[in-house]
Amino acid sequence: MARFDLTDRTTGERVSLAYDDEGEGSAVVQLHGLTSSRARDRRLGLDFIAGMPGHRLIHYDARGHGHSTGPRVPAAYAWPRLAEDLLALLDQLVPDEPVHAVGKSMGVGTVLHAAVRHPERFSGLTLIIPPTAWASRVSQHDAYVHNAEVIERRGLRYWSSLEKRLPLPPAVRPDRPFTLPDVEESLLPTLYRGAAATDLPPVADLADLDVPTQILGWIDDPSHPVSTARTLHEVLPDSRLAIARTPADVGTWSARIAEQLEAAGERVGGAVVRARR
Repeated sequence: MARFDLTDRTTGERVSLAYDDEGEGSAVVQLHGLTSSRARDRRLGLDFIAGMPGHRLIHYDARGHGHSTGPRVPAAYAWPRLAEDLLALLDQLVPDEPVHAVGKSMGVGTVLHAAVRHPERFSGLTLIIPPTAWASRVSQHDAYVHNAEVIERRGLRYWSSLEKRLPLPPAVRPDRPFTLPDVEESLLPTLYRGAAATDLPPVADLADLDVPTQILGWIDDPSHPVSTARTLHEVLPDSRLAIARTPADVGTWSARIAEQLEAAGERVGGAVVRARR
């Protein structure tokens, strides 16, 4: 595990990101969701690029998650701030070529804000279970604030006992283990309040994002509604959409990403594509 330090623009505090950088070939960076981490994604079977041959695989813990540090200010966890972390990390690790970004849930917000700001840094995007956005973000705001308040009043264990009772989406394996958030308990309410106050980029900005994109959603998950995935598919100029209904469908996602990367390699004829600066 390596570390990359940067300064948060919201607070001026230092943020230290923990990351792994393995393999050789074109670079692929994977981003986890809210309250998760590299390690938690592996335990839950959500590392969709694990062991993918022929690529340089970069995983990192978002600020405040896993082994990364973060400020105790909700605004520091807005998705545009997380996008700045991603861009800074890529400039440090892969300064001379665009990368393929695989974002899940919160990671979708991070990737899209980064790509809207600097599309030349990305050769392709994979957006997995896009979160609530725009109109649907209003109810999610209230749910996240409620989570923060319950954790502050009753503690993480009590909140987790409530979460365990919630039904899983049908595309999630019913035997998937329940895992606690990979976030320090005292910091978790801050992360939830930060997530409550942020959103995906405006639709008009996304309509100008001409980067090859694959969108992978699943059904019956209020926090990751199919409506967001479909709107992204309609708006993004170069996108494909697949909706999972069963765990077997989710089991195809790694192969879908591999096919997307292979197609991207064929488009550039194996040449190294330099970022436009």
